[in-house]
Amino acid sequence: MKRFGTVKSVAALAIAGAIAFGLAVAPASAEMKQREFKVVGTWGFLDHWKEREGPYWKERLPKLSDGKLTANAKSQTELGLSGFEIMRLLKLGVFDAVHGLTSYIAQDSPAIEGADLAGVIQDLPTFHKANEAYRDILAREFEQKYGAKLLMLYAWPSQQLWCNLGDKSIKTYGLDQLKGKKIRTYSTTLGDFIEGVGASAVTIAFAEVVPALQKGVADCGLTGTLPAYNAKWYQVVTHNIRIRLGYAASFLAMNLKLWNSLDSETKALLVSSLADLEKEMWVATAANDQKGMDCNASGPCDGPTGGMVPIEPTEADKAMLKNIVQDVVVKRWAKRCGTQKCIDEWNATVGKIAGVKASM
Repeated sequence: MKRFGTVKSVAALAIAGAIAFGLAVAPASAEMKQREFKVVGTWGFLDHWKEREGPYWKERLPKLSDGKLTANAKSQTELGLSGFEIMRLLKLGVFDAVHGLTSYIAQDSPAIEGADLAGVIQDLPTFHKANEAYRDILAREFEQKYGAKLLMLYAWPSQQLWCNLGDKSIKTYGLDQLKGKKIRTYSTTLGDFIEGVGASAVTIAFAEVVPALQKGVADCGLTGTLPAYNAKWYQVVTHNIRIRLGYAASFLAMNLKLWNSLDSETKALLVSSLADLEKEMWVATAANDQKGMDCNASGPCDGPTGGMVPIEPTEADKAMLKNIVQDVVVKRWAKRCGTQKCIDEWNATVGKIAGVKASM
């Protein structure tokens, strides 16, 4: 199976995707039919793909369906994808189902972006509750903007700051000291936070961050705790500033036309088995959040420790974050959202749970 190179255009990838995954699936049937799905997962070197996404498509689903449902499933890394383009490719029918981050695909829908606004929620249980409250709104947006069926919502460990401060003897570092720094981001809302502290946002795909930090293209980066460890960011940064800026809200979506073509037995199996997988994702994320912080610092860890210096936020940092969230992050998002309906829906769900109110 030939691997994709770097994506040059949607059209080029559409052709390559069709070649890589073979012919279209069979038409709908009244009974479960033999079917192979074309699936894209998240990053191949991270645990969600290796331990849950990949095994589900390659092992669990075939077993549950007695071999009738299989998948040609590959990670974004293997396909040479950045993650920003996957929903448009799903809409084109290049792929049948894709895993991704809401913030990567929110360019067509500010409402989708509202699932994970930077710094709004500081703990995973609250984030999970907020995502559940917002699920119906996300499902509608996926259908209307991308012609997709939302099948699963999950998260990654908390998104924190990882900076190369040069000197590991530095033990304190406030958010106000980030002014003037170049910080890697991957979403508009995180960029809003970065600009709120007076720093410069640099959008860099996850797979390209380590060399960017190494070359000084960025001074700091934003990502999850265990992903930072798995990607060996500790080789190029010295400090972990433990302010939580989100949980990288993630999803699994299927092309809606394909979903509608599936027989009821196949749909029922997918819904029930993916509900189980979703629960496993949240449990793993909770465990991996602390694991990532420990492994990047001095342990305990079941692998080599990163030796980073951890910096906990002070009360002044927390107060600064709260102000930036209300006055910059949420305010800018509300402007992008653009309609009172969009704002009201967010306020009644995520905003109500987080104790934050958006307004035009």
